[in-house]
Amino acid sequence: MADKNIGLRDILRPFHLAFPVDDLAATRHFYGDILGCSEGRSSDHWIDFNFFGHQIVAHLVEEKSSLTAVSEVDAKTVPLPHFGIILSPVNWQKLANRLRVANAQFIIEPYTRFKGEVGEQSTMFLRDPAGNALEFKAFGNDDQIFAQ
Repeated sequence: MADKNIGLRDILRPFHLAFPVDDLAATRHFYGDILGCSEGRSSDHWIDFNFFGHQIVAHLVEEKSSLTAVSEVDAKTVPLPHFGIILSPVNWQKLANRLRVANAQFIIEPYTRFKGEVGEQSTMFLRDPAGNALEFKAFGNDDQIFAQ
């Protein structure tokens, strides 16, 4: 029987995520100016961004899906679906500060969960201009990302 986790650390590659937006100019400002993501290729209907080393593509749509859900975590309402990135603690704090300066409207303000426990992590949630939910996390020790 093959180990399903063999080599995952060795083969970690950038992910690709395509998501809907309703305003490319607002998207370009949020991901480029506020989050600091560099722009790749683009057209009148989509924009590639370097999302912390990963490729995300904002696609202009006239009508987005209304499928949304929430999950209760730490007595907080977590939006679903959402996507994001795990940053180093230093870069997570820099981004949290940058978002505060930009007057970002957090869904869940930056905080640390599981303090002093296995899996301790800092997290924050916000929405982009099109309403897509994002989560930014940081672990003091990356070995704790999948810890039980």
